[in-house]
Amino acid sequence: MVKLKYKGRSMNVTMIIIFALILLVGCGYIGWHIWQLLPLSNVGKWTVTGVMFLCFLSLFTNFFIDKLPMSVATILYEVGNSSLFIGLYLIILFLILDLGRVVHLVSAAFLRNSWVGTTSVLIIIVGLFVYGYLNYLHKERVPLTLNSAKMMHKRHRIVMLTDLHLGYHNRVDEFRKWINKVNAEQPEVILIAGDIIDGSIRALLDQNMAVEFKKLKAPIYACLGNHEYYSGEPRAKQFYKEAGIHLLIDDHALIPLNDGDTLLVVGRDDRTNKRRATLATLMQKAPKGYYTILMDHQPYHLE
Repeated sequence: MVKLKYKGRSMNVTMIIIFALILLVGCGYIGWHIWQLLPLSNVGKWTVTGVMFLCFLSLFTNFFIDKLPMSVATILYEVGNSSLFIGLYLIILFLILDLGRVVHLVSAAFLRNSWVGTTSVLIIIVGLFVYGYLNYLHKERVPLTLNSAKMMHKRHRIVMLTDLHLGYHNRVDEFRKWINKVNAEQPEVILIAGDIIDGSIRALLDQNMAVEFKKLKAPIYACLGNHEYYSGEPRAKQFYKEAGIHLLIDDHALIPLNDGDTLLVVGRDDRTNKRRATLATLMQKAPKGYYTILMDHQPYHLE
């Protein structure tokens, strides 16, 4: 089977073609509806649909985005990925409207050369993304009390994070806010259950993210996620090392805590690696009798 190798990831050409065809069909469906909906001249309709198509097209710059200047890469990443999600919501919305038209709940006039229809669609899409953005800004702290029969001399505070997806979108200024929140908890240890990297190691290197990780005031232990493999596993491992992160790949670590207690952390490789160890094998190798936390980014096959 022919595969395309890029940025350390092995991508199946067939899957790329299928994705491109789905994207093309989706763009056509959205473009046709937008053309029908807009109460503008043909020039206006061509302008709007043309700009939208170019925005969707910018998604494919992800294949060579690391070769572009950081400022240009950031803009193209934001435009391309935002367009993808806007497109998905538009497809869902237009499918609902088409269904409404079939069952006579939506009039044909609402979907053709209609200011009311255009304004309604715009309000719904903008409203969804404003809601999503406000929800994103609200970082939820979820306290969990984990009890075990295994003896501990006192209570300990651990912070666990996952899916930071640092890169062109979640940039260094955003990460600094996370650092402040984590340090405010005064944890004894920090656990990160994969996907520190979004899709490009270059974006982290250019923003000197390794230095930022060293501002966290507790030892950091992490396992790999699928996005570490997408970004190039060897480079991801090197970044973790430079950032002072203890990476556990089908491995375990005994972490000393306050008052003489010890925590056993087991880090499982991501299921992207089809040859990762089974959970039974990992636990068989781990020492017994310790309070244990298992990190697995995609926790499948736990039986």
